Amino acid sequence: MPSFKRSFNKTALALATSLAASFTLSTAQAAEVEVLHWWTSGGEARAANVLKELMEAEGYGWEDFAVAGGGGETAMTVLKSRAMSGNPPSAAQIKGPEIQEWGELGLLGELDEVAEAEGWDELLPPTVAEIMRHDGSYVAVPVNVHRVNWLWANPEVLEAAGVEMPTTLDELFTAGEAIREAGYIPLAHGGQAWQDATVFETVLLATGGTEFYQQTMVELDEEALGSEQMIEALETFKRLRELMDDDMSGRDWNIATSMVINGDAGMQLMGDWAKGEFTAAGLTAGEDYLCAAAPGTQDAFTFNIDSLAMFRVEGEEREAQHALARLVLEPTFQEAFNLAKGSIPARPDLDMGEFDQCAQRSMEDFQRTADEGGLVPSMAHGMAVRADVQGAIFDVVTNYFNSRDMAAEEAARRMVNAAQAAL
Repeated sequence: MPSFKRSFNKTALALATSLAASFTLSTAQAAEVEVLHWWTSGGEARAANVLKELMEAEGYGWEDFAVAGGGGETAMTVLKSRAMSGNPPSAAQIKGPEIQEWGELGLLGELDEVAEAEGWDELLPPTVAEIMRHDGSYVAVPVNVHRVNWLWANPEVLEAAGVEMPTTLDELFTAGEAIREAGYIPLAHGGQAWQDATVFETVLLATGGTEFYQQTMVELDEEALGSEQMIEALETFKRLRELMDDDMSGRDWNIATSMVINGDAGMQLMGDWAKGEFTAAGLTAGEDYLCAAAPGTQDAFTFNIDSLAMFRVEGEEREAQHALARLVLEPTFQEAFNLAKGSIPARPDLDMGEFDQCAQRSMEDFQRTADEGGLVPSMAHGMAVRADVQGAIFDVVTNYFNSRDMAAEEAARRMVNAAQAAL
């Protein structure tokens, strides 16, 4: 009997241990996050899957809520519907001023516990960290940093025209004339409002500098918006049409990039997502294509940051949400995601050895401008102003750019009116 009792106790203990382990595992698996995003292209989807795998490796579940189309507009429509019904996801891809708008509705959960444990204040540049906070508390985590103010070029076209990469706007116009004379389109462009706005904000930065950019595109200072400096920027912006072809209306950005790839055009002003097109074509940075800060903007960095904002949840879901926030900023995901996306990691301390020449230069400039005060948020890509204000500026910019009759003075006045309506 004693022997049987000892055997029974051992069996019971083993069974109890097994049941406890099973219960612990099922509890951990029950804690999951639902993540709404629009990373649906091949490389983006693979990068997002890295985050899913990291979560699952720590015992958490991942419910993918990917919404394609509209550059995030469709996803935001779905998110608003879910939030209004009282059923928001654990996390959603939200950026810029929209983070503050969701925060003001009282729907976002704070991440200060994670931020303090992981040292986010030390990891992130202050400009980036501030965007991730609402009322002083972290409510979102940055996934990457895109640089918008890039110039891309085909070296064979430049060589045929006898020019080098321009470093000033004057050099850009001079190089453009030589490229046209050599039989190529100087500047590839797509005639869509957001693309017009991307070129406009780059010219504004080149002609006015970071302080003037901040006054006009972020603070909406009416005096600056209607100033002679703004009129000069608008006139220079309009001159760039002379370097573009007549068939640009409605052209997608990636088609414009392919014009540079194929040697039909010499250059393109576009954010670093264009690099994905060069990479997909099997081209090598610094050899088959060239990259440089947009002429006149070498001391500035126009940024566009993807981020995951965390909605207010409780219990196990909150635990899983905090794990998600921590993993987003860890090196494994930062490297995998940004290698696929064409952007750079949100934390400047990571080893960039696996990244290409353009990304390495971008990170160097990101760190330098963060220290020197040259980081500015992209108006064209939703980082500087609310969506309704952005739309009003888009209307002014694209109508002026495509009008034969509108003077720069009139466009400046309309900028002031847009700011007054917004404020």
